[in-house]
Amino acid sequence: MAIPATVYAPSAPAYVQSAAVPFRERLLLGVLYLTVLLSSVAFIEPSPHDVLMGLLAVAGLAAGIRFHRLLVLPFLLLLAWNIAGMMALMHVPEQEKTIQYTATSVYLAIAALLFAMLFAQNTMARLATMRSAYILTAAIIAIVGAAGYFHAFPGAEMFTRNDRALGAFKDPNVYGPFLILPAMMLLERMIRQRIELSGLMFLGLILFGELLSFSRGAWFHFAVSLFVVIVMALLTAPTPKARMRVISMTIAGIGAMAVMLIILLSIDSIGNMFKDRAQLIQSYDVGQGGRFLLQEKALASVLDFPNGMGPFEFARVHGLQQHNVYLQAFLVYGWAGAMSYFMLLISTVLIGFRTALIRTPWQGYAIAALGAFVGEMAEGFIIDTDHWRHFFLILGIIWGLAAATRTAQTQKAPPVTAAPAQL
Repeated sequence: MAIPATVYAPSAPAYVQSAAVPFRERLLLGVLYLTVLLSSVAFIEPSPHDVLMGLLAVAGLAAGIRFHRLLVLPFLLLLAWNIAGMMALMHVPEQEKTIQYTATSVYLAIAALLFAMLFAQNTMARLATMRSAYILTAAIIAIVGAAGYFHAFPGAEMFTRNDRALGAFKDPNVYGPFLILPAMMLLERMIRQRIELSGLMFLGLILFGELLSFSRGAWFHFAVSLFVVIVMALLTAPTPKARMRVISMTIAGIGAMAVMLIILLSIDSIGNMFKDRAQLIQSYDVGQGGRFLLQEKALASVLDFPNGMGPFEFARVHGLQQHNVYLQAFLVYGWAGAMSYFMLLISTVLIGFRTALIRTPWQGYAIAALGAFVGEMAEGFIIDTDHWRHFFLILGIIWGLAAATRTAQTQKAPPVTAAPAQL
């Protein structure tokens, strides 16, 4: 089914400034923009993003967001996941840190559902607002991370750790994955539609920041996400000519990235660090206390603790985390929580794939979000991703677009005119 783009709302900022748009909707778009823009500031707790999420919820309610019946499934799975996490707290009572961990899980589940409800209505305007803010903040922290990596000014070292850029995050292994959704949104548009100078500039900054994170997981995540986006672009190409464009742009893009990588690696500081980080096995992966041994112990603990050990308990017993979100799901939330989490991931991929196949004005967003989500799932085998804020944003985007597509299929399209604007 193809849904014409011309009957959907335009994107910000032109839409926000239109006098025909109700004030409460303009307020919501403004708060959404600011919330996403500040989502890259994550070195303090609570972050500005967390504070603004409460304001976003109020603005959303004022704008009349509704709970689409399709969202019942993720709601129930997130609810079961969190109830299991609360039950696991009985194993680690009277610890403020563990209670805070569980409260964060609840908050992120609510955030995912809030984003889903937001993007289920007035979809194009809200998506474009999110896209514009996300790409801008990703480019800014990429510049900040690069400035820190090259010690561009006094105090810039606060934006690096162990000679790895981390922007305004606490960990380069979170900073790197944060940059992937905006990169996928830019690449998807270039592959399927057109290339713009501004898009190339933003993409270059973001990919440079990705490289300087020197995160093997983020690089793997990027490769998987890009592969999914390319495959989906081929599957959804409406004509042979469009399919040839995808193929030719993919070849040209990969070639251009390879050339730029070769040039950047000629810089000694980058080249030497890349050679060290690009090794498949690092010193902390093997030996006593290494990642692989800890994961073996985690597997044994999964069988010994069917109700979960509770937050941080595995690290307290064995010294370090197991660095695998799927083992984390068993160890922290127990078997019931893990099954709920796995069902949430599988159902999100399935509904995301189905949504991305349907020709809608937001199809490109659906493809980019699906790619980023699958890549993050793959990265979950080597790191804990269950408390990454951008993960739950992507989750909300996928379910929100699925709900919007279902509404469009049953009710045709909302009577709003204009085509989506660009960043």
